[in-house]
Amino acid sequence: MKPLGFRQANAWLHTWTGLLLGWLLYAVFLTGTLSFFQEEISYWMKPELHASAADSGSALRAVHKMQELAPTAALWNISLPSERNAALQVQWFDRGERIGKGGGQRRVLDAVSAEPLQVRETRGGGFLYRFHFELYGLPRVAARWIVGIATMVMLVAIVSGVITHKKIFKDFFTFRPRKGQRSWLDAHNATAVLALPFHLMITYSGLLLLMFMLMPWGVESAYQGDTQRFFAESGGRGGRGAPAAEQQQSVPLVAAPLIDLALLLEQAERRWPRGVASISVSDPGTSRAVIELRERGGDSLIDRGASERQRFDGVTGEPLASPPPPEISGISATYNVFSSLHLLRFAGAPLRWFAFLSGLLGTAMIATGLVLWVVKRLPERQKLGRTPLGQRLVEALNVGTIAGLPLAIAIYFWANRLLPSTLAERADWEIRGFFIAWALCLIHPLLRPHKRAWIEQLQLAAVLFAALPVFGLGLPHSHLPAALLRGDWLLAGMDLTLLASAALLGYAAWKLARHQPAQRPQRQPRPARTTEASTT
Repeated sequence: MKPLGFRQANAWLHTWTGLLLGWLLYAVFLTGTLSFFQEEISYWMKPELHASAADSGSALRAVHKMQELAPTAALWNISLPSERNAALQVQWFDRGERIGKGGGQRRVLDAVSAEPLQVRETRGGGFLYRFHFELYGLPRVAARWIVGIATMVMLVAIVSGVITHKKIFKDFFTFRPRKGQRSWLDAHNATAVLALPFHLMITYSGLLLLMFMLMPWGVESAYQGDTQRFFAESGGRGGRGAPAAEQQQSVPLVAAPLIDLALLLEQAERRWPRGVASISVSDPGTSRAVIELRERGGDSLIDRGASERQRFDGVTGEPLASPPPPEISGISATYNVFSSLHLLRFAGAPLRWFAFLSGLLGTAMIATGLVLWVVKRLPERQKLGRTPLGQRLVEALNVGTIAGLPLAIAIYFWANRLLPSTLAERADWEIRGFFIAWALCLIHPLLRPHKRAWIEQLQLAAVLFAALPVFGLGLPHSHLPAALLRGDWLLAGMDLTLLASAALLGYAAWKLARHQPAQRPQRQPRPARTTEASTT
């Protein structure tokens, strides 16, 4: 057997690495792309918040409400409304309670009245975000290993694809419709090249986020397994302590009124053009009260967009020394920049939309590659007169993943709208609906002809997405016309995206239904060769 050349070897590597984990990579890429708008998705999935409208007095109303809800608490945390969430989020810790992530009591308040809102239980966009790197139902470490290996395969597929296509940039400007395999290859090349820098960045930075799990030996060797000491010394994750831990314990704890925060907030607004993101008050109502205001976002990715903080005496309003920002090494700064670009939490709406569209191109790149694998082997199947079991399995997985996953996401959104708000384990039932729908989408292509399975799943997904904004007309503050009238683009953008998704899926179903495969011309038999003897 003749050995493969360098480009042919990379073509083989590109084909099989892309196929073997392509379906998982498609799911990771699609849910990761949606995660750029996870806060917007979560907001849409909580209609109880849609009547809330923030104004300049929302912060003070929240403070006054906390004095009613938790006057003797050890710590208040108040997250103020933002362009991605119009409600107030409050949390408090009682005295003697351990202050840490996931603890305390939480409430969602209306930004106008500061009254508590009864918000339906849902994971919202957070489920899609966690799924794209932790899957669901698997042990967390095992799931991250699976996604990490798939991400490495993605990087290999991207690099080998660039090597394989020596005319990749020329092919980018070439698209030949209705040419079967050639058209799918053109689409695959175009979606790959158009966002190639984004594909490389998002894949490489995803590996960096998992590197301490995938390659832990350096830290374990140097720090004898004490990873917390490593992170503290590297400065990458420090400097975030709560103000309660920094107060002067020598001051006696006696009752004292909390200063009016209006002047402090006014000064902070002048100092920070982006505004105040949160208010923390330790020991409120006592002489040891400390107020901390935090800026909304930061200017540098080197510290992952860490925001500036200001601290004040809670009784007199006198400024207090704020903890110095942690020193960040060059290695940690590089890691922080790449991880920030991957998470994109610092970005405004235009940059998130750019990343969203680039992510969709990456998703389409994977999908067209999976379809191309099937189309490329169609002539062999026609010669055999049957579909081999392996190809049939790939066809079914393509339908159930490429068309089935968007359909399952639509079911997830419908479960959010239809399940009773008082249902026990309501958030879990939304997720169960997602997986039940996806499982049915994977089984369905095995029971139907290949083309019909594609059309039926695409059509159903289009109908489900289009019907969601229509269903919203029955919700007083959540429907598209009301959102447009009051300029709530946070809500309107979600409904418009659902309609655009429905249009795209419906168009794909329509084109597929009209498609007629090209008939290969019948080869004429050659005339029998006459011998010299027969002509004499």
